[in-house]
Amino acid sequence: MSAPAAPSAPTAPTAGRPAGRPRVGVTALPGRSLVRIGPVSVQVRRRSVLVAAALVVLLLAAGVLSLSLGTPYVAPADVLRALSGAGTPYDLVVLDLRLPRLVLAAVAGAAFGVAGTLIQSVARNPLASPDVVGITQGAGLAATVALTTGAAAVLVAPAALLGGLAAATLLFLLGARHGLAAQRFVLAGVAVAFALRALTEVVLLTADPIDGLRAQIWLIGTLAGKGWNESLWIALTLAALLPVLAWAGWALNSTALDDDTARGIGLRPVARRVGLAGTGVLAAAMVTAQVGAVDFVALVAPQLARRLVRAERPPLLCAALLGALLLVLADLGGRRLFAPTQLPAGVLTAAIGGPYLIFLLLRGRRRPS
Repeated sequence: MSAPAAPSAPTAPTAGRPAGRPRVGVTALPGRSLVRIGPVSVQVRRRSVLVAAALVVLLLAAGVLSLSLGTPYVAPADVLRALSGAGTPYDLVVLDLRLPRLVLAAVAGAAFGVAGTLIQSVARNPLASPDVVGITQGAGLAATVALTTGAAAVLVAPAALLGGLAAATLLFLLGARHGLAAQRFVLAGVAVAFALRALTEVVLLTADPIDGLRAQIWLIGTLAGKGWNESLWIALTLAALLPVLAWAGWALNSTALDDDTARGIGLRPVARRVGLAGTGVLAAAMVTAQVGAVDFVALVAPQLARRLVRAERPPLLCAALLGALLLVLADLGGRRLFAPTQLPAGVLTAAIGGPYLIFLLLRGRRRPS
C-alpha cells in the first residue's frame, strides 16, 4: 500500500489583506480606463478625454484668432507675446479691448453648456434648455421692465437674475407633481416661456421707443461693452457651484433610470432631479443676467457634445467646453462677418440653432415610430 499523501501547507495570507477574504478585482468597462486615487476607483471614458482635449485646443485657437482679427489686425505671434507680458505695441488692443470680451464669451458659453446639460438630463429631452423652459424669458421680462422704467444700469443684471429665478420657481411649482416628471417639466416650462414672452412684448409695446430698443438689444444677447465684471460674476457662480457640479457629473448617470429602479438601488430620484435642475437654473439665470438672452448655446452644446463622445447622456465637461467654443466663435463672427457693423452674439447663435432644430426634426422623422 502506498503511503497517504502529506497534507498541503496552508496558503499564507496576502500581505495587507485578512486571510480567507477573496480579493475583489475592479475591471474597466469597454471604452473606459480605470483611474485609482487612493482607495477610490473612477471609470473614465477614453473618448471623453480625447474629445475634451481636442475642444481645449480648438478653444485656444479660436481665442488667439479672436484676439488677432479686427481693426487693427494683430499677428498671432504678437498676440502670444502680449499675453506673455513681453510687451508689444498692441498691448492695449489685445489686453484691454479684446481679451475681456473673449474671456466673457468663454465663461458665459461654458455656463450655458453646463446649464443646458443639467436641464436636458433632468428633462430627458434634447429640446429642454433655459431658453425653452422659461428661465431666459423670466430674466428677459425683468430686464425689460428695468430698462424701460428708467432704472439705473447697475440694477439691470440683478433684476434679470431675480426674474430668472422667479421663473424657475414658477416652473418648479407647476412641474412638481409626480416627482418632477420629465414630460410635465418640459410642458410646464414651455407654458411659462410663452406667458413671460407675451408679457415682455406688452412691456415693449408700451415703452418709450429708445428704451424699447435698448431692451430689444438686451433680449437678443450681446457681449459688446462688457468684460471683466460680468466674467467675474459668472466665474464666481461656477466656482461656488463646483462641488455641486462634481456631484452632478456622477449623479447624471442615474437620470435615465425610472423612479422605481432608482429607489430599488437606494437612490432618491426626486431630490436628485430637483438638485440637478436647481443647479442648472442658477447657472442659467446668472449668465443670462450678465450677457442677455443668448439663445441656443445651452440647447446645442450638450447634444453636440453627446454625439462627439458617443455617450448615452451629455457629458458635463465636454458640453461646457463646446459651449465656450460656440460662443467665442459666435462673438467673433458677429464682430467680423459684416464689419464695420457688429452683430450681437445672439444673432449668430440663433443662426446656429435654427438649422440644428431642423436637423433634429428631420432626424426624428427618419426614426421608426
